[in-house]
Amino acid sequence: MVFETERIRFRKLEKDDMELLHRWQNDTTVHTNMSTSIDLYSMEDMEKFYERMKESRSYIIIEKNGGKEVGSITLVRENNQQQNAEFLLMIGEKDYWGEGYGKEALLLFLNFVFMELNLHKISLKVFSFNQKAKSMYERMGFKVEGQLREVFFRNGEWQDMFIMGMLQDEYRALYT
Repeated sequence: MVFETERIRFRKLEKDDMELLHRWQNDTTVHTNMSTSIDLYSMEDMEKFYERMKESRSYIIIEKNGGKEVGSITLVRENNQQQNAEFLLMIGEKDYWGEGYGKEALLLFLNFVFMELNLHKISLKVFSFNQKAKSMYERMGFKVEGQLREVFFRNGEWQDMFIMGMLQDEYRALYT
């Protein structure tokens, strides 16, 4: 499986990436879209994260032209018996937001999880205030499967979280 397109490639997450992830996770604009917590992360937190994730399918997204690390994508809660998993996608470099890198990385990743790992279903969580991300997922074929109402408090009001998913058959109908 080749993890690359014309513009990006994936590289396995390494311990040296923790400083980069630490910077992204502690950028409040990036962090706000990724976590219900308002706490920032210490390097010790990032090292614990690495210990939990080092054996997972976790990748750094690299822009091939300049070699810049722009984000990460990770398969979490992988259930091989039921052939499903959840994923986390983060474009940590804000200069790359709105440029199609998230979509491109996700298409590459979906091909991997459905065509190589043979997962039946992939899912994600997205916050109600992150309408840009939710719209991208919907355009790509993800369906809203549930809504957790007023699950956390942010920016002076209660926020919802959407659970979205895509089945392998839906992926095949759209992309193969």
